[in-house]
Amino acid sequence: MTWRDLALLDRAVLGDPPEVVAPRLLGALLVTAEVTTRVVEVEAYGPDDPASHSIRGRTPGNATMFGKPGHLYVYVSYGVHQLGNVTVLPQGTGAAVLLRSIEVVAGEEVALRRRGGHDRPRPRWLGGGPGRLGQVLDLRTERDDGLDLLAEDSRVTLRTDGFKVAQVATGPRVGVTAAPEVPWRFWLPEHPSVSRYTRSPRATRAPRAPHAGPPSG
Repeated sequence: MTWRDLALLDRAVLGDPPEVVAPRLLGALLVTAEVTTRVVEVEAYGPDDPASHSIRGRTPGNATMFGKPGHLYVYVSYGVHQLGNVTVLPQGTGAAVLLRSIEVVAGEEVALRRRGGHDRPRPRWLGGGPGRLGQVLDLRTERDDGLDLLAEDSRVTLRTDGFKVAQVATGPRVGVTAAPEVPWRFWLPEHPSVSRYTRSPRATRAPRAPHAGPPSG
C-alpha cells in the first residue's frame, strides 16, 4: 500500500464556513508522487473577511476561491512564495483555508533538496510556514492553481490515514493587516513544525470578527 492508496478526504467536510473547516484539515495528508506531508497549521479566510483575497469580489487572480470546495488555490506572496489554500463553502462564495505548516512524513530527501538543505534540519525549517510548504510541495501558480485536491489523478491530493488529533490550539492569524485579532489560526499544539506567530506592524485593531456566511446544507 502506498500513500496514494489512502482514502481521499470527503468533500462534504469542506462545505462549511472556513473557521469550521480549518481545524478539520489538521492531521490530513497532502500527497504528491514525490513527497507526502501532514497538515499541522492552517488559517481560515471567509467571504466577508477584510483580510481575505475575496473581500472585493471575484477577479482573474482569485477566481479559484469562488469555485467548488476542495480545490487548490495558489497565489504568489511578495513576488516569491507560492502559497497553497484549500477552497471551502459552496461554489460562488469566496473562501479558503491557508495551508500554513506541514510535517514531512515521506520523501524527506526530495523535500530537503527543494528547500536547499544538505543536512537534516529542524522540522520548522523544513515545513514551518506557507512559503516553505510551497517549496516542499513544489507549488506553482500557473500549473497548480485550480487543481482538484480530491481527484485521484491530481498532482496534489488531500487524503486521510485516520490520524487522530488530540487537541487543537487557536489564535490570531499571522501577519495580516486587517482583522488581526480574529482567532482563525489553528494548529497542533507543541508540534515542532508549527510556524512562529508574528503580528504585522501595519495591523489595524478592528475587533469585529468576519462573517463567514451560512453553512452548506
